[in-house]
Amino acid sequence: MTTDHQANAEITRLPKEFLDRLAKPFTHFLHIEAAGGAILLLFTVAALVLSNSPWAHMFEQAWKTKIGLQLDSLEYARSLREWINDGLMTLFFFLVALELKRELVLGELNKPRMAMLSISAALGGMIFPAAIYLTLQSGQPGEHGWGTVMATDTAFVIGCMALLGSRIPQSLRVFMLSLAIVDDIGSILVVAIGYSSNISWGALAVAALGVVIVRAIAMLGFRSFPPYILIGGMIWLAIDTSGIHATITGVILGLMTPARRWVSADRLYAILDQVVAHPHGGARGSADTKDRQTLQVAEIAARETLSPVERLEIALHPWIGFCIMPLFAFANAGLPLSLSDLGNSVSIAVFAGFVLGKPLGILSFSWLAVRTHIAMRPPELSWRLIAGGSLLGGIGFTMALFIANIAFDNSVITSAKLGIFLASIFSATAGLSMLRWFPASGKPAQ
Repeated sequence: MTTDHQANAEITRLPKEFLDRLAKPFTHFLHIEAAGGAILLLFTVAALVLSNSPWAHMFEQAWKTKIGLQLDSLEYARSLREWINDGLMTLFFFLVALELKRELVLGELNKPRMAMLSISAALGGMIFPAAIYLTLQSGQPGEHGWGTVMATDTAFVIGCMALLGSRIPQSLRVFMLSLAIVDDIGSILVVAIGYSSNISWGALAVAALGVVIVRAIAMLGFRSFPPYILIGGMIWLAIDTSGIHATITGVILGLMTPARRWVSADRLYAILDQVVAHPHGGARGSADTKDRQTLQVAEIAARETLSPVERLEIALHPWIGFCIMPLFAFANAGLPLSLSDLGNSVSIAVFAGFVLGKPLGILSFSWLAVRTHIAMRPPELSWRLIAGGSLLGGIGFTMALFIANIAFDNSVITSAKLGIFLASIFSATAGLSMLRWFPASGKPAQ
């Protein structure tokens, strides 16, 4: 009897391959919240070490390698670093937009007053740093880089909060994640609007037509991803040609992705009730039997109980967190360290924008939103917690490097990067210290 039970239990599982033996520990690793930030930090340190080593010139030249296509006199090519920053980062912003769409439709942000707390905080955390930076850099060579200090690094902020474990409530994690997502969306809009030039309206019209086509085929019921990938690629090319930064494509398509599932749970269970086993001794092969058709319907139903937003997030998140973001950091975080840059006005302005502007903007706009009853603050999310989170908001890193590469020329980019690094280190240390030693109760942690 025991043998029969074990046999039945075994046959109800999927067959195992060698790869499956590796999948369980790897999946467990992916579920550690701080893992993405840890890998990002590792590649950042590697970039810093290599850029200050005897191989620094070779390391820098490798990222300048041209890759592309050339047909007679027509050439479409750019450096390896530019492909990462313009191409792969589009997927990052696509994922950010997916997360925002899910939060707005299915998550905490579907409650308007709850959403307004994060949105207001994000706006304050963008306006104050830019204002402080412009005040310090008005009329100077780095004035054009005001957008650099507006972004918060999602991966490092979430990683820092993961280190605190149960010391902080879930409401702070939701608040900071939502803030960082809105912040990232705002930053890429700033790039698209504030750092675009020589706009080609014809190319933009082609991109707009592509967006209309995406909407049209979605309304017609196309549910397979390949058509959207093909049209999305064409939209990316059109926007890239238009003079607007092509990463905005990821935001547009992410926000257009449906967040509602096609098959309800009740319908799924009803379909699964119709699934019957193949009879023993039946014909082997691909006969179009009723059993096989029922299994195919069940397969589709099981897949479609998750919305496209959720399916894409599940598929993309490991690749973004563990491949694209570390690769971006490796390509952009290189910095020849020199004490002479510490007093540079750009470094000081970037540092002040993040370290002073972020917490002041997040706290003041959050308070104003609650005071005017535009937003609602959860009872367990104390102002002390928001203050600690606002300090973590000064970790700009990834997005700051992204915008800095667009906004600054070679004469000041090194100083800007130094300001970003120093501000991120200070903000992480200050935020973690405040949340560690002065939790919601206001008493030092034991």
